[in-house]
Amino acid sequence: MSADLSLTRRKPPREASPLAWAAATVAAIALWFVVYAQLAPFSQWLVARLPVEPGSHLAEAVAFFIYDTPKVLMLLTLVVFAMGVVRSFFSAERTRALLAGKREGLGNVAAAGLGIVTPFCSCSAVPLFVGFVSAGVPLGVTFSFLIAAPMVNEVALGLLFALVGWKVALTYLAFGLSIAIVAGWIIGRLHLEGWLEDWVRNVRASPVELPPNGMTLVDRIRAGLDAVRDIVGKVWMWIIAGIAAGAFIHGYVPADLLGSIMGRDAWWSVPAAVLLGIPMYSNAAGIIPVVEALLAKGAALGTVLAFMMAVIALSLPEMIILRKVLSLKLIAVFVGVVGTGILAVGFLFNALFS
Repeated sequence: MSADLSLTRRKPPREASPLAWAAATVAAIALWFVVYAQLAPFSQWLVARLPVEPGSHLAEAVAFFIYDTPKVLMLLTLVVFAMGVVRSFFSAERTRALLAGKREGLGNVAAAGLGIVTPFCSCSAVPLFVGFVSAGVPLGVTFSFLIAAPMVNEVALGLLFALVGWKVALTYLAFGLSIAIVAGWIIGRLHLEGWLEDWVRNVRASPVELPPNGMTLVDRIRAGLDAVRDIVGKVWMWIIAGIAAGAFIHGYVPADLLGSIMGRDAWWSVPAAVLLGIPMYSNAAGIIPVVEALLAKGAALGTVLAFMMAVIALSLPEMIILRKVLSLKLIAVFVGVVGTGILAVGFLFNALFS
């Protein structure tokens, strides 16, 4: 009996204090930087011990794969964790509340800006679209958000910054936001609400109020860890596939050939890259290793980024998903407006970075 009483009197284990969580997070980030700094010498050491001929096409491809795989995955983990903490300040309801009632113009700017830091992709396009429209968010403002969220997200910017440089990342941010804002504004000014599916126009949501946000520091750190488990756990295979494609390009595709096909002198390379990217599907993390390899082989920056934007923002799978809420005419307008913006960015990038 006394043993039973002692068991019942035991208190549940105490959770670690916020200070302990913060200290562990800082230590983990410091360890990340230590490991990241050793990736290059470790990959060189490992490749030197593999049974491949130094300087061969296979050696170049293997070196690219061995170095980029841990590098991109580590960068992705750090960026996703950091933005998971930032995203804890935003939810679908909170984002919808912030955009509800916003007029075109300022609303397009706000929607595109929120698209950078909010955790939404093409897979969540339908419920978000219905929620925004039913809450009174104008159609054009909604499109600005749906364009920016997958295309100009923190993963794309973080990886571009780390792999290609801050100038490219900053220019991509500026032009990507411009496409989202201008395309959404144009769609809004065309007043195409009648081209929505009937059931979407008939949905009416309850009044939107800004929800309270009482998360603690520990909750936000956990949100970052949850984001890593969720996002990295879903996309790591796409990343490895992208790195493998990039390794093949880096090792086997002649620079002269790629430069003639995707170089600045081939005016048709930008529209061809957009048309090639539309049937494909990948996320930003999966396509950026391919971008890195193409640029290293001499492909024009504008052509490569136009290809990347088309894959992310105009993918055929996303169009199929959006068909549930949009008529074919509205999808055609969406593709035409966004595609025109991507073409303009591709040509302008090629001119600016010549």
